[in-house]
Amino acid sequence: MQAGIGIDASLGLSFAEYDTLLAGAMSAGYRSAWTPSGPPTRDGFQVCAQWARATESAPSAPFELGIAVIPAPAWTVQALVSQAGTVSEISGGRFILGLGTGGAYGAEYRQMHGLGDMPIVAMMRDYITTIRGLLNAETVSYEGKVVTLKGMKVLGRPVQVPLYLSALGPQMLRLSGELADGVCLNWTTPEHRDWCRERIAGGAAKAGRKSADVTLMEYIRVCIDEDEGRARRAFAKAFMGYALARPGASKDAGYRGHFRRMSFDSTLNEIEALRERGTSADELADAFPEEFLRQMGYYGKAAGAADALKELSRGLDVPVVRIVGTEPGLEGAMRTVEACAPAFR
Repeated sequence: MQAGIGIDASLGLSFAEYDTLLAGAMSAGYRSAWTPSGPPTRDGFQVCAQWARATESAPSAPFELGIAVIPAPAWTVQALVSQAGTVSEISGGRFILGLGTGGAYGAEYRQMHGLGDMPIVAMMRDYITTIRGLLNAETVSYEGKVVTLKGMKVLGRPVQVPLYLSALGPQMLRLSGELADGVCLNWTTPEHRDWCRERIAGGAAKAGRKSADVTLMEYIRVCIDEDEGRARRAFAKAFMGYALARPGASKDAGYRGHFRRMSFDSTLNEIEALRERGTSADELADAFPEEFLRQMGYYGKAAGAADALKELSRGLDVPVVRIVGTEPGLEGAMRTVEACAPAFR
């Protein structure tokens, strides 16, 4: 098991503070660093390029850098290939690109980006197929349901960039097993990972691949604070944005469908009803049951983090400690990195 750390804009770190945090992570034994990409975060390619320079002197095996994930429909295929190829060269082949759908299953997201209705799984098949060919420096002609290329060539020579897919539902998990180098899970209980592995294996078998060749990576949110109530509320707020369906939105699609498959529907229905009655964000966060939140990640004092992470990481190849702060700053982020490290030694 090779653990990583996940860093996002909510931590409020400068680029110099990134360097300090990464140095601490390498010393503690972590083997990778990951960032999301897309509003309201910094550009993930630029961030990974900067991290590449900061991690050149990793004390053990090469320290990998990844975007998990970038919303593919907001980008053209050729732009993604150009950016990924460049960062791969800068990092000496240590870069991983994670691709996701963004919110393309929702009408609001599609309208914001000027996108029409599209078959989501077919779209991701188009993206990963054409991106892989272009990263291999091939001249690609392809006609898919979303992406069409006619004699497109982007790179002068092949570059190695593992391609991961963000996957929640059965069709995307099977597609990942068929075509991807890895899968980016998110907000998944250890028990549910067995279900995910079965779907990945089905896709791999269809393509004549071994499912063991598909890396299973996941962000595990961790919020460290000696004030456990404060940590709980910050953690619940980080979770809430994913878990609650927008008013009028389907409860079968995206993350809401994901939580329904894990049998959390009744709990979320109750909290959504509170929201509709005008309950404040703090009160909504406090309404999530303790036993529910504890299945999703860890919050509380530093002393309990490592033991919790051992169980929360079960079934993963690459558990990634996604740092959730009770307040911005380097000190809290470093405390989280240090508290979780013993789980992976």
